[in-house]
Amino acid sequence: MTDEHLEQLEEENVLPEAHPFSGYLRTFFRGPGRSRSLTREEAFEAFSMILRDEVEPIQLGAFLLMLRYRAETPEELAGMIEAVRKAARLEPDEDGEDDALERPALDWPSYAAGRTRGLPWFVLSALLLSQNGVPILMHGYNSHLVNGVGTEAAIKALKLPIAMSAEEARSDIASKGFAYLPLRHMHPKLQELIGLRPLLGLRSPVNTLLRLLNPLQARSAFLGVFHPAFLDVHRETGRLLELPRIGVIKGGGGEAERTPYKHVDLRMLDNGELNDVRWPALLSKPAKDDEDQSPVSLKHFLGVWRGDVEDIPAEAKIKGSAAMAAFLAGKADYMDEAESLVQDWWDNRDRDVG
Repeated sequence: MTDEHLEQLEEENVLPEAHPFSGYLRTFFRGPGRSRSLTREEAFEAFSMILRDEVEPIQLGAFLLMLRYRAETPEELAGMIEAVRKAARLEPDEDGEDDALERPALDWPSYAAGRTRGLPWFVLSALLLSQNGVPILMHGYNSHLVNGVGTEAAIKALKLPIAMSAEEARSDIASKGFAYLPLRHMHPKLQELIGLRPLLGLRSPVNTLLRLLNPLQARSAFLGVFHPAFLDVHRETGRLLELPRIGVIKGGGGEAERTPYKHVDLRMLDNGELNDVRWPALLSKPAKDDEDQSPVSLKHFLGVWRGDVEDIPAEAKIKGSAAMAAFLAGKADYMDEAESLVQDWWDNRDRDVG
């Protein structure tokens, strides 16, 4: 056997160099007793690679599905959120000189998808607060709704501002007291990742981290989840990120919208302290199991705000969600106070919208 032949055999037996991302997958898939969750720092580095398109599609799918199967930890979520903030340039001003007028009092994410959503009454709750001195940032993306109106469509119908960037959202907050920042205008990769749901068949940790992103560093946040198991994960992640005040509920369709037919537990993180506040039902449960008979149309949606049509369950959702939000934003110290305040706001609202 010639030297040339030996060299050829050696070259054929050389393994290709491991992909830089493969180490994170090995951490997940080593097997019983050896696999583990990622640290906060590892999650930051791994998700930063994903946002920079430095990961192969097969690696991305494995990463997202393993996190989904195992359930992402607060440490992993915190690391991924920090990666998004850095990549999307959403980090706080290092000098602490952010203009207070450009900072919302309340962050209100909207990422429900994949079910019959109905009408997004919580958007009118946010409008009610913004008309009464509570600056609101909404951000979100609603994919493949079966029978419903997405948040962005409702905001367009109300002729509220839709920002093209975080900077524009800050300007809208300062001038109008409300802004909606679509996910596609925060970071294009995030839109791509959340859009993988039909391909993967499942939600991914991206759905969770976006709710906690708080892009403009609002002083408080109102979050809704569909799965009760994620209520405390959101709070614990918020504590790691040192978010000052958040409230999480199991809301209608996974949105921060209070159902009027049963009590709702507001799971709070308040300056590092955890506590729960139980809000009572607002209406008696209807005889039929179908709780929402509202026509799913923007005409009906606008008509309720303008007072052209009566829809008692819709009004209860609007005012009930607004009361929770006002409480979180520090406008009231007690439930009764918040509900009385919101009733006054509702009675005196500016109906000329849309």
